[in-house]
Amino acid sequence: MNKLKVSLIGYGYWGPKLARNFQNSNYFKLISVSDKSKFNLLRAKKDFPFIVTSKDYRKTITDNIDLVVIATPTETHFKISKYALERKKHILVEKPISLSIKEVLNLEKISKKNKKKIFVDYPFIFSGSINFIRKLIESNRFGKLNEIESYREQAPVRKDVNVVWDLAVHDLSILFYLLKSNPIKSKSLKINSAQSPKSDTAFINLTYKSKINVFIKNTWISPIKIRLMKFKFKNAIIYCDENESMYKIKIYYKKAKQSKYSLEVPEIDLTEPLSKLVNYIYKNIKSNERNIFDNMNINVTKTLTKIS
Repeated sequence: MNKLKVSLIGYGYWGPKLARNFQNSNYFKLISVSDKSKFNLLRAKKDFPFIVTSKDYRKTITDNIDLVVIATPTETHFKISKYALERKKHILVEKPISLSIKEVLNLEKISKKNKKKIFVDYPFIFSGSINFIRKLIESNRFGKLNEIESYREQAPVRKDVNVVWDLAVHDLSILFYLLKSNPIKSKSLKINSAQSPKSDTAFINLTYKSKINVFIKNTWISPIKIRLMKFKFKNAIIYCDENESMYKIKIYYKKAKQSKYSLEVPEIDLTEPLSKLVNYIYKNIKSNERNIFDNMNINVTKTLTKIS
């Protein structure tokens, strides 16, 4: 099999995780890594001795590259993405793809013109737990979905974007994937609780069609890491805890004439979401199927712009 050749731009916090998943894939080969930091390039060369490294990403996006993976500060996403697309490369961009609706539309226009695809690293839409929830919603097993709560706490403090663009982007991509629409009403409160460079805590209320209400709390500042979503159906409440190693889904429901909840813990797919994203990218590049990210990127960006 001829593996697709990958150039990775950025080897800081998230870049090494992306590099590992692409190199471990049966479908891709990591060819080069670019980063402005000499220290990061030395790390990359130690992890993958066979790669080419450079401080200039333009030197690593060569003719033989099929996919450019961008894991750089958000403010650089548009410039690097545009450069790669104009050279007819597929791209995977770390979330968020951009802080501007205009820039997202511009990138989509170039991708269509050059017949190249844009993928964004929304990892949770590939998790077994979120896809289990999606099937429950579609099957109507527990009746109408009425309410969702999401708590995403503790993450590295960032200087390039506030906590909404950093953490709420996960919630909004999940919500668009599950509900297939944007909220019809939105309200947010953003605060700076620890003298961070940007707003480090956000409380968000969203209303979707069919009167589904959503509450989101995002904060970088927390002594413990929390990644919990609660889905309140007519006949059950489901906890989705991504911090759990095995039992990520817990279903609480009441049987007829019972006052206490019964508990069901289903088996779900525990494959690493990034690994599934990598596989999806290969299959989508090789097929003529619709890219799941085509509508998601612009719609997630529109909602982020409203609440940020």
